[in-house]
Amino acid sequence: MAKAATAVAYIYKGVDAKGNKVEGEVNSTTPALIKAQLRRQGIIANRVQKKPQPLFGGKKKVKPGDIAIFTRQMATMMKAGVPLVQSFEIVADGLDNEGLKDLIFKIRDDVASGTAFADALRKHPLYFDDLFCNLVASGEQSGALETMLDRIATYKEKTESLKKKIKKAMTYPIAVVVVAAIVTAVLLVKVVPQFAQTFSSFGADLPAFTLFVLGISEWMQANWLIAFICTIIIVGGTIEAKKRNKNIANAFDKLMLRIPVLGQITYNSIAARFARTLSTTFAAGVPLIDALKSVAGATGNVIYEEATLKIRDSVATGIPLNGAMRASGLYPIMLVQMAAIGEESGSLDEMLAKAADFYEEAVDNMVDNLTTLLEPMIMAVLGVLVGGLLIAMYLPIFQLGQVV
Repeated sequence: MAKAATAVAYIYKGVDAKGNKVEGEVNSTTPALIKAQLRRQGIIANRVQKKPQPLFGGKKKVKPGDIAIFTRQMATMMKAGVPLVQSFEIVADGLDNEGLKDLIFKIRDDVASGTAFADALRKHPLYFDDLFCNLVASGEQSGALETMLDRIATYKEKTESLKKKIKKAMTYPIAVVVVAAIVTAVLLVKVVPQFAQTFSSFGADLPAFTLFVLGISEWMQANWLIAFICTIIIVGGTIEAKKRNKNIANAFDKLMLRIPVLGQITYNSIAARFARTLSTTFAAGVPLIDALKSVAGATGNVIYEEATLKIRDSVATGIPLNGAMRASGLYPIMLVQMAAIGEESGSLDEMLAKAADFYEEAVDNMVDNLTTLLEPMIMAVLGVLVGGLLIAMYLPIFQLGQVV
């Protein structure tokens, strides 16, 4: 079977039945189809061309949050009884993100040509992971695709909400460090040299602290560009090394768990992701062993990923889930107990969903507390840096006043 052509955006100009000039934009596969469609509407198209792309970059990047919104809209359309292919068109027409719109049209074309929805999604692994595709495939096979899409949408929304909370917790302290570094650099490069010119006329020995700050200022003036480039290289190199080297990634993940406050937030977020993912997959009818494989990749921490895979191996040998979790020694006691209750009562998915709600709320509260805690710390850090530099600059003036 020949692959269906992909619809793209075209701009047309022409005249209607009354001779008025008209123009507009339409998605189609060829200009000929557009002209035929317009003729049926009483419009004679004089010019049809592809919509030009912006000079820089063009389409907006498709983010995980966009995929969550797309999934929720598809679930709503299908619950309302709208056919699958038509649901794609309705959802795409209401989007401003051209990148996401093109992605949806590609999936629509594949589905319209006879490809299964899950298989069409698998052609875009950058946006739809194995867990997403497997759940959609399960929904198609069971004939309950709209219900499955609703569960996936809820899962994606919860996951993205948790990611935003974690990002908020990480961004705040990083912002403090960056602001403090910028303020200090500006003072050393622009303000301190003005005091140095004044001190040169004193003809007396300067305090050690002042000499130390002046030395740093002179070095910054001469090497600020090198310092900036080195900082970028170190930060960028560290990020790339974490992506490429498993040992470095392990070290970072261990470090994150040991940092005060942030470590507890990370710990609770891992527990929430573990419970939420396992609850969603198990409720969808995915066997526990296969579900644990998906959960391992969703934990977001290589230490817990390896631990989850070991739990999977243990469960495959007949050990209960809660026993394997307890043996790992990494998961919260409450989560282990909820899993045990769920296994005994036959409601594992419900118990895990409740546990996920609990840990997500715990992360939310801890992020709010961290924000409140860091506000006075920001003032303290900036006060020490700026105040220290000012004291260093005014010490010689104080000493000169005492001599006079």
